Amino acid sequence: MKLRLQAGNPNDANRDYVPMGIKGTDMTVNENGNNSQVYPERLQECTGVLADGLIDHWYEYVPASYDGSKKVPLVVSNHGGQMNGWAQAVYSSWTLLAEREGFICVFPDCHELQMWMVQGIAERVRANPELVLPIPMDPEDYHDNHDLNYVKALIVHMQEKYEIDAGRVYMQGMSMGHMMTDQFARYYGDVLAGAAGSGSAAVDSQLYTKDGEIRNWGGPVPTWISHPEKNGMDDSFEAENATQKGGREYWMQVNGVHDAPQIRIIGEDNFAFYTGEKADLVYLDIKNRDHGQALDEAFYCWNYMFSGVRRAPDGTLVKEKTIWEPVGDSFALALTYKSQKAWFHNAAVEMPVRPVLWQKLKYHGLDGGQMVRGAYLCASLRFLAEIFGARYETDEDGLEATLTLKDGRTVKVSRGVIGCLVDDNMVAMYCEALHREGELLVSVEWFCRFLFNMNVSVCNGVVYATDHFAELSTFMAEIIQEQLV
Repeated sequence: MKLRLQAGNPNDANRDYVPMGIKGTDMTVNENGNNSQVYPERLQECTGVLADGLIDHWYEYVPASYDGSKKVPLVVSNHGGQMNGWAQAVYSSWTLLAEREGFICVFPDCHELQMWMVQGIAERVRANPELVLPIPMDPEDYHDNHDLNYVKALIVHMQEKYEIDAGRVYMQGMSMGHMMTDQFARYYGDVLAGAAGSGSAAVDSQLYTKDGEIRNWGGPVPTWISHPEKNGMDDSFEAENATQKGGREYWMQVNGVHDAPQIRIIGEDNFAFYTGEKADLVYLDIKNRDHGQALDEAFYCWNYMFSGVRRAPDGTLVKEKTIWEPVGDSFALALTYKSQKAWFHNAAVEMPVRPVLWQKLKYHGLDGGQMVRGAYLCASLRFLAEIFGARYETDEDGLEATLTLKDGRTVKVSRGVIGCLVDDNMVAMYCEALHREGELLVSVEWFCRFLFNMNVSVCNGVVYATDHFAELSTFMAEIIQEQLV
């Protein structure tokens, strides 16, 4: 079918997190963490008693194609803190995707205070006096956690009400809904064929016992973690990186991930695809994005993961072909001054010498002072020639080199000179050629951009060069360095 993206009436003056005026109207709002679509006409509000004798509320979305003649998947999508189910429906694109794929969506309201009952969160809030949030008290025994009981019962309710494929139940959540989804997966993951979260992480105190043993009752679950680069959920970059790494490594252990990821960067979307013995893991870091979820995340998650995984009747996970293949960039080169290894063809490879982060200075007219005008990562010219299939020749001392590129161009580089000769024409590089440990070094950024028209992105000391538009994000730079350092 051909989807329709309905035009909205943008409320550019809005400064509320979730303006109530969205409900049932064509109002849309946009900020750098959350963007809305028009309120779905087919979204139905529901109320009932499903668990513990308590009244709960949720929103159901049934696509126009559903007629009950065949079983369809179910997507449960959990809202963030201080939100509700309908807000999660408009701040995501699950309903639009449901029209394309034919699955049913349900968007539960948490039971009280617009905050999910997440094990360990109350303790975290009490430990941080800057967090002033209404938090429902979480019981010690997860069997007494009403939100867990309610969401589990809601899945059963949807299976009784509609023709749902019990092997294709998926869950996704944003912010505190991410925490709720992660919590549900740890306790009841065997109910799900996939779990995804955006903008948060698990409560670290709930991941391991005091003895370091994994706390998990649900087993392996195909897991998707989306992280906005500017999420700001921790006090510092170091703290947030540790939190993200901790949540990632937890699911790597549960899912049996032992190998390096395949890395793919599409525009501002930075993907790390991990293959596990028991289940896969995807980590998405979104460049220049604030706390929340991106409007296209549902499509990414479905196309790369949920579309190709289900549970067999005996509960085992079955992996099938996805709509989009979760593979790394076909050509990508990443380097950092912190390692003598480079990332090429989604694997770590050794270089002759460690790259140097070299500063280009201005000092003329500064009375002995200096100004830094640029900083460039200089890497072995011999190594770069090999990567790009060029013939590399040097003089006896290794101070002058000639490259013959595949297209026949010749490039001559000499130590201490910023100029190089390209087919006997002088071209200034970003900085002079260096000589270290018998190797000539040139700027990776210049080499890839000027000679091969590559897209080069630099972030946190990592250079990422590829053949398409790609913006390396902060936390993906950390993942790359994990593979190299």
